Order: sequence, then structure tokens, then C-alpha cells
Amino acid sequence: MFAEERREKILSKIKSMRRVFAKELAEEFQVSIDTIRRDLTVMEEDGLLKRTHGGAVLLSKVRRFPMDEKIRFSEGTEHQNAVAKLAASYIEQGDTIFIGGASIHYILLKYLPVDRDYTVITNALIIAEKLKNFANIETYIVCGKIKSEEGMVDPLATEFIRTLRIDKAFLTGGGISAHHGLSSSTPEGAIFQRVVAEVSRRKICLANFDKVGTEFFARTLDLRDLDLLITDWEAPDEELEKIQQKGVKVLVVNEEN
Repeated sequence: MFAEERREKILSKIKSMRRVFAKELAEEFQVSIDTIRRDLTVMEEDGLLKRTHGGAVLLSKVRRFPMDEKIRFSEGTEHQNAVAKLAASYIEQGDTIFIGGASIHYILLKYLPVDRDYTVITNALIIAEKLKNFANIETYIVCGKIKSEEGMVDPLATEFIRTLRIDKAFLTGGGISAHHGLSSSTPEGAIFQRVVAEVSRRKICLANFDKVGTEFFARTLDLRDLDLLITDWEAPDEELEKIQQKGVKVLVVNEEN
């Protein structure tokens, strides 16, 4: 089989399965893992996919349209849970923190500490609904027009958040890259998160591996405005090194954690 033909088959497989593993591809096509890695590198350079440690994932479009809530607000992947668990360890007694309405924020609720008192600001009704059951947390919800996908991100919500001061903001987006910074699907969501960052003393980005190196429609923040990126073991090393060179501290959670 010629390399071009093999790469066409790999592309077809990744479009249907959304991710592939180098070891499995090597066995299927009866070639070495190094050959598959070269294939994936060429295909990444051609903008067809995004490499990971173990293989590759489908390259995202620059916009992501609303996800089914049963998928978005679920138990999450092992990567998301690992990132969320580490992020929760940064919450200290007396903190005022921001938690948005992304899937990673919903997963973060499972790991919120219950042995200390703190305040949560959120712009998502589903997050606020869950937090009302925590006796140790005071919860404030941002006022504004209700929008299920991104929470409240309209001008009223943005002006409201501008009046506050926050210790730690747990930010996320569709992607984060050394070149484009943190980015989101919509300008409205990007603007809202930018203001959250402006009023926050510490900005912590939560991004599992498939977001690292990905660039979405609207830039939220330049990397110089972030303090910390928490990601997982499958995030591409080359991109993480570039992000660190921009002055962002990077923490990679291990698979066994």
C-alpha cells in the first residue's frame, strides 16, 4: 500500500471514530509505529488532524455548535476528571472563585473541597443549582439573559462581572495555542471570559489534551494574561513547550492520577 493510500484510510477512520491510536494503526496496516507516526505528522502539517501522544484526534472546526446537554453535563472523560481534580486542589479557605458553564466546570463540581469555606461566582444556572446543596459555599449567579450553551454572557452579564473582584478564575474554551492564545466559539463568550480574567487575581485555564494546540473562532485571552494551564498526559509536548515559553506555567496531570 502506498503512503498516500494509507493516509486516506487513516483520514477516513479518524473522521468516523474522531480519534485513532498509532499502535492500532500499525497493526492494521502492518507497518511500524514510526511509519504511522510519520504519516500522522504529515497529515497534521496538512491540517487534517491533530497529533496526541498515543495517536491523533480529529481537527476541530473553528466553531463548535451547541452540544447535547446529556453529553455536555455528564461524568466526563478520564482526561477531564484528572484535570478537574487537580484544579480543585487550588481552592483555598476564603477564596472567591469563578466557575463557568462548560463541561469541565460541571465535572469540577465533583471535586470541590467541603472542608473549607469559599465563594463561587457562576454564570450558569445548572452550576448554581448544584452548588446550592453545598453548605460551605456561598454562591452568586451572574445576572443576564439566559443562554444554555455558554451561560449568561450578554452585555448585562459582562457589566455585572466587571463590578466584582475574584481571587481565582477557572477559565476554559474551545482551544488554547501558543499562537492564538485561549479561544472560544463565539465573540460573546470570549468577551465575557476576558472581563472575568480582568477582575481576577489569578487565571487558571483548564484544557484537556484535545484543546491544546487548537484554535477557535474568537480569541479570549493572550497567553501573557494566563497564570496557569492544567492539562493531561496526552497533550502534545511541542505545543506545551511553546506555551511555557510565553510565560505560562503548565501542569500536566499523570494518567495514574
